[in-house]
Amino acid sequence: MRIVDHLKQFYGVEVSHVAVYKWIRKYITMMKKYTDQLVPKVSGIWHSDEMVLNVRNLDNHENQRWAWNVIDNQSRYWLATQITEKREITDARKVLAQASSVSQTRPMAVVTDGLRAYQDAITKEFFTLKAPRTEHVRIPNIRDRSNNNMVERLHGTIRQRNKIMRGLDDEQTAQTMMDGMRIYYNFIRPHTALNGKTPAHEARIDGMSDKEKWLSLIKKAADNAHQTDAKC
Repeated sequence: MRIVDHLKQFYGVEVSHVAVYKWIRKYITMMKKYTDQLVPKVSGIWHSDEMVLNVRNLDNHENQRWAWNVIDNQSRYWLATQITEKREITDARKVLAQASSVSQTRPMAVVTDGLRAYQDAITKEFFTLKAPRTEHVRIPNIRDRSNNNMVERLHGTIRQRNKIMRGLDDEQTAQTMMDGMRIYYNFIRPHTALNGKTPAHEARIDGMSDKEKWLSLIKKAADNAHQTDAKC
């Protein structure tokens, strides 16, 4: 609603919140296709965790869904995000597979909490007869000396945003929101732990400045889409 009010007050343009959502979904989809083609140079140590999101169903009641996320240790690059209904092995594999696809590599180690599904998912997703094999580092509880604070801080940022939105209408909206946040986190938002640079710049993605803007990223995604269509 703030975007609707802003457009009306400053530009004299009246649009519905439905139109704004369609724009957001359109450009997030376009930017996701473009950014997921870019290969970050990651450390090989990934942190993965899952958190609860409130998603309203068709009866307008709030249901819990799980948001799975994978982030790189050194660059802080947010590799993958997936919304699922359950916390089973197949669900854990989805986000690990996406992270592997984006990074085009297999991790040396994956740090997770004590959820059993991770152990089987990591084995099935990254098993190889050749050494070195992917190590699974399990953190049973927050009091351990080494923990998963990196991805937990990311989840704190997501919770703040989800609280402002007062829940999400459905799983598709939740996935769109998470994809948009991942793009913003990687390419636009300066990271204090990276001296104000973005994870995309720290991951040495070609052609990316230390801080991108939404408009420049949309233009790059649009140019990429036109080039792809021309080849087809």
